Amino acid sequence: MKSKPTLTIEDTRAIAAAAEAEAIKNGWAVTLAIVDDGGHLLWLQRLDGAAPISAEIAPAKARTAALGRRESKVYEDMINGGRVSFLSAPVLHGMLEGGVPIVVEGQVIGAVGVSGVKSTEDAQIARAGIAVLITG
Repeated sequence: MKSKPTLTIEDTRAIAAAAEAEAIKNGWAVTLAIVDDGGHLLWLQRLDGAAPISAEIAPAKARTAALGRRESKVYEDMINGGRVSFLSAPVLHGMLEGGVPIVVEGQVIGAVGVSGVKSTEDAQIARAGIAVLITG
């Protein structure tokens, strides 16, 4: 039987704290979402001033990254490149940059989704959160 790492609540808290610190450092009002490898929500945090819609978009980006096993930006790029049929993909609703998978030992164990600022900045915040887990 194979085994793989999984996210703990301590991991989730550490990722959220690092992502929040990155957002606050830059003065960005965002929502942070962390999901497990099945796209199930483990953490949702809407920072002061974040738009209400960001609380819907961030988990969708995270779920897309977890289920697709790749950054949500990949889907955005495919659609922008003309493959609009991907808009009909089942259960993938956050096909915008800002969802980043958490990869440990070559396995996707979850994802972070961020919404509220420019998509490149959303992804920057997600990566900052994940970095704390990967680098310790």
